[in-house]
Amino acid sequence: MEDIRFQHATPVTHLEEKNPEQKSKHSKRGFASMDPEQQRAISREGGKAAHQQGVAHKFTSEEARAAGKKGGEAVSKNREHMAAIGRKGGTNRGKKKNNVENDSQQ
Repeated sequence: MEDIRFQHATPVTHLEEKNPEQKSKHSKRGFASMDPEQQRAISREGGKAAHQQGVAHKFTSEEARAAGKKGGEAVSKNREHMAAIGRKGGTNRGKKKNNVENDSQQ
């Protein structure tokens, strides 16, 4: 009986080196694996369809300003958060002021 350790294994074909044309790091399926130009073309079509259906929206500067103001009001309602921001800013300003004074004294 021949020892199993010395028998030649049959080659595994799916692990063999592929030629550079067939070699791929990623799957060839899905949006992310497409080339960028093809992705842009598909995205462009989606944007056009959204505008045709009337579900796309482009903010005006007034709408953007109102949205920013609304967000700022929501954040500023949290007094603890605002106090923490103020303390941090005050200590940073004090550090900078002390550094400037120390540099001018030397």
